[in-house]
Amino acid sequence: MFRIESERELLHAFRSRDRKFVELPKGTRFPLFIQDYLAWVDPYGVRVFLVFTAPGGKQPRGIAFRRDQQGDTTMVPQLCDWCRTSTGAEIGLLTTDVDAKRRVGVNLCLDLRCGERLESMTNLAGRSVLDGTRSLLEHMARFAREALGMA
Repeated sequence: MFRIESERELLHAFRSRDRKFVELPKGTRFPLFIQDYLAWVDPYGVRVFLVFTAPGGKQPRGIAFRRDQQGDTTMVPQLCDWCRTSTGAEIGLLTTDVDAKRRVGVNLCLDLRCGERLESMTNLAGRSVLDGTRSLLEHMARFAREALGMA
């Protein structure tokens, strides 16, 4: 669990290039107490925002994704690269800029509600939700570190 005191602190979690795109959900009140991570879709459905803290980390990190492709129900179901689910979610490509010339993407749940799906799956399988959540946060941190160079 982590706490974000203000809008300024939340925006500071994002890279400077992404801050201009961040639009907080209406009614957001501070301080925010965040269990594992916070994700929301902008009002236009174009961007998805993620704020998390890596396992063992103290500094919240934010990623602004673009929803470049909507889920296609006529295709063979895909798996989310982070929560490994394919049911109950639209899976599609979420991308973000590395720099002015490069973008990276990953196939994820388009609403980033991976935690809820993971909790449901692990409960049904009789496994620990904590292990699944830790794995999910590790996937997020690895993407931020390896694809975006975020420490």
